[in-house]
Amino acid sequence: MLDSKGRHLVQPFIDKTAHNLIKVGFTANTITTIAFIIGILSGLFIYYDLPYWAIFVLWLSGFLDAVDGTMARLTKPSSFGTVLDVSYDRLVEISVILGLAFRFPEAMWALLLLSVAIIYAMTIFLTVGAVSEKQGVKSFYYQPGLAERTEGFILFTLMIIFRDLLVPLTLLFLVVEVFTSLQRLREAKKILS
Repeated sequence: MLDSKGRHLVQPFIDKTAHNLIKVGFTANTITTIAFIIGILSGLFIYYDLPYWAIFVLWLSGFLDAVDGTMARLTKPSSFGTVLDVSYDRLVEISVILGLAFRFPEAMWALLLLSVAIIYAMTIFLTVGAVSEKQGVKSFYYQPGLAERTEGFILFTLMIIFRDLLVPLTLLFLVVEVFTSLQRLREAKKILS
């Protein structure tokens, strides 16, 4: 929801960063890969009890993830770049979940349920994007919902900081993902019927 509704507030900074990176010779796919490498460090930092470093690299990777898409649109977007972007995003999320699960094994059951909910929500998102004739700014139809990347990062941040509330926060994230899945299924029925 925040990605769809609030992107215009941060887009000028994203644009400036994208232009500067293009000017010095970076490609969108290179930034996608750098964002991925930085992002997966979050799980290691969580596991080694460095929560603020985990949050820093998570959000830096998220910012670069927004920049790479802008860079692609300013240069030459590629279908392979889209595949890299979407798959690397999931691996960063998996890194956070694994870091939390191995650091706090008592919460593993809730994190496993959250993983299932994220997989299902992303399956709907990607399937609707693949079969929809609607086109947007991105290379596929971007189906908005309550839980988009920024909401996920906010919830991951809360889960990393408030460890005593890890299970309730994980279950809150699970409910948000289930709601988003139902929201996207409902919209899919409308646009694909």
